[in-house]
Amino acid sequence: MDINDLYEQVINADVSGVAIVSPLQRAKQLSLKYANSIFMKREDIQSVFSFKCRGAYNKIRQLSNHDRSVGIIAASAGNHAQGVALSAYQLNIDAIIVMPETTPSIKVNAVKQHGANVILFGDSYDDAYSHAISLSDKYGYTFIHPYDDCDVIAGQGTIGLEILNQLSEPIDYVFVAVGGGGLLAGVISVFKVLSPHTIIVAVEPENSACLAAAMKANSRVILDSVGIFADGVAVKQIGDLTFRIIQPHLNDSIQVGIDDICAAIKDIYDETRCVVEPAGALSLAGMKAYIKNRNITDKNIVTINCGANMNFDRLRHVAERAEIGEKNEALFAVEIPESPGSLKQFCSVIGKRTITEFNYRFQNDDRAIIFLGVSIKCQDDSDALLKTMNRHDYRSSDLTDNELAKLHVRHMIGGIPHKSLTNERLFRVQFPERPGALMEFLNQLLNQWNISLFHYRNHGAAYGRVLIGLEIPKSDNQKLDQMISKIGFKFIEETDNLAYQLMLK
Repeated sequence: MDINDLYEQVINADVSGVAIVSPLQRAKQLSLKYANSIFMKREDIQSVFSFKCRGAYNKIRQLSNHDRSVGIIAASAGNHAQGVALSAYQLNIDAIIVMPETTPSIKVNAVKQHGANVILFGDSYDDAYSHAISLSDKYGYTFIHPYDDCDVIAGQGTIGLEILNQLSEPIDYVFVAVGGGGLLAGVISVFKVLSPHTIIVAVEPENSACLAAAMKANSRVILDSVGIFADGVAVKQIGDLTFRIIQPHLNDSIQVGIDDICAAIKDIYDETRCVVEPAGALSLAGMKAYIKNRNITDKNIVTINCGANMNFDRLRHVAERAEIGEKNEALFAVEIPESPGSLKQFCSVIGKRTITEFNYRFQNDDRAIIFLGVSIKCQDDSDALLKTMNRHDYRSSDLTDNELAKLHVRHMIGGIPHKSLTNERLFRVQFPERPGALMEFLNQLLNQWNISLFHYRNHGAAYGRVLIGLEIPKSDNQKLDQMISKIGFKFIEETDNLAYQLMLK
């Protein structure tokens, strides 16, 4: 699609029925810290707490009288659903929203409050999408796509127009979160026409980077799986239309991890006293990594706080990971002698450092393994501490980037078995979180072998996470692998993980 034609559609878009002109707020603390002028487009304060109402309204307002009379349908796990529901309410149109059964109740209730009829179907967005399409085909409802539609893209593009109107100085960089690509395509259509010197950088989570995969392959690809922490951008394949708009015009892209996103959520809270969702902090997380990697200073930079539909239960997980993401905490496994005074001697080696976590339990008469969390100022600080401990003959391992250690092991210290396990295999498992889901998981898997380890923790997300150890005869290894492949849950084997070997085995 021609970028100038899309730009004309953005100019003619109307989002006034549901969206405010959100502020472009200068991030004073971050600007000082990173030696750039950093601005945040506050889409998190829209009435539905995300930008999605813009595209939905611009699409729905243009429907014919016939399409309005029949009604509309959409599939969404959250922000798009609320945008469609609000738009339909304002325009007096009947709306059906199909949402996965795993959708948190806060999002379901928010959609219902706008008068939409909610249908819960399936465990994932793909299930909900397929059901919505089948209902659309059967009853003639107009399907409102979350991103792969010109009118939706044009509505999102109004954010770009507002940014340029709100900042009189030249804009050097704009960082945009990417899921299906509607927001990025809309922003590109504005900036490439009105401010072509501005560098547009796409930001994706490392574990759901469908745009990066498509750019590398020069064609849309379907990811085998996507991480669900930043559920607002957890898309397996970039949109068809959006990719055709994005590919020729995108300047650069970057991917960030969960810890980086959590640190950005904290940054935004420190600046605004508002809590955004993971996808809403993605733009800022990418900006921080990008300007640090390229040593960028004295530039005008815009990020977009694109959503704030955060489940309160998830805040504890965000708080845990934010310090690591900001490089303010390091995690270690340290072996010390099991003898009187050894713990005191070890603490003297650490010196006057702030300890964030110190977990220990007796294991045997010879040695003890400590799980240690320490406040640090930078990566060099962590490296120096590791060298100091090893120099004093404390065998130490850095677990800061070990997902198993951060997600499970730090909450499980003391789980060393009293007897030798002949063949224990350890797995991290992800399954849809809904009432009865844990029992369903157990019924499908654990009817033949002894459970040797089990840890489950509710993170307030759409998916539950379990760490499980199974004691099985070696002759049953193939049988277990076959069963895992048929169940359909995501299994990650961690039998050789260093954190497990040191702390739990």
